[in-house]
Amino acid sequence: MSNAELMTAGKPSLLGQRTCASLVIIVVALARPNLFGLLWSMETQLTWYGQSAFKIVTPGGKVLLVDPWLTNPVFENAKDEIAGLNHVDLVLVTHGHSDHVGDAVEIGKRTRAKLVATFDLSAAIVSALGYPSELADIETTGHMGGTLTLLRGDIAVTFVPAWHGSGVSKEETAPAVYAGTPSGLIIALRHGPTIYHTGDTDLFSDMALVSRFHKIDIMLVCIGDHFTMGPARAAEAVKLVNPREVIPMHYGTFPVLTGTPEAFERELKKRKIKAKLRGMKVGETITLPKS
Repeated sequence: MSNAELMTAGKPSLLGQRTCASLVIIVVALARPNLFGLLWSMETQLTWYGQSAFKIVTPGGKVLLVDPWLTNPVFENAKDEIAGLNHVDLVLVTHGHSDHVGDAVEIGKRTRAKLVATFDLSAAIVSALGYPSELADIETTGHMGGTLTLLRGDIAVTFVPAWHGSGVSKEETAPAVYAGTPSGLIIALRHGPTIYHTGDTDLFSDMALVSRFHKIDIMLVCIGDHFTMGPARAAEAVKLVNPREVIPMHYGTFPVLTGTPEAFERELKKRKIKAKLRGMKVGETITLPKS
């Protein structure tokens, strides 16, 4: 036997070593579901339900609902969709109006999702609407400018101002309960994009400060007019924030919300805004690029 043969005798080949290493990774991943999800799910999924309601599935498999009014007039499959939400990690709400709180309480009670909101809004949703208080503790309650690091660091949520109202009402005819000031949400995902959900708001100059502290990949911006800014003012907001992509929301749900994606696109072009306009259909799910 040659010297080379003696040196390699009894040792696995390089191919064999690589195969063993791959098997170890797979076994560890299967034994640790979070790691398995991270290895195989490295894209962010975004679903629009109409109005300002979105589902975000993170690269690590966490499920977030933002302003979850799924039972709005333009989403026909709301009942089945809610029934199919067997696992939700967080419910995030920008302000207290019923078209944004929406189905949060029902979903929270059934899935045990924690409520993410400002202090006054969280208290109002618990006391007036019945969200379980143990799911709305200090961990997921914050205020303007504050950042919450959640789900073992997978998600960071920062509350930023919005110009609107925020009263909570259990019934349309009941007087509103104080729910603090409205907010927008900066949602930064580990291994994924940073998303700015404007909530309901008008244009205001301090929006420019958002991009000073966060590089916004996706801006979800209200364009409907009447109760929020319309296409022209929304385009100015995009110019201030300078996101990579912009997705319009809060339009077409009611006749008074007259802003359209087409008008919004024209306003963006007038201003030579570089952000990519990405329209979504109600009920559609898209993949978001990494930051």
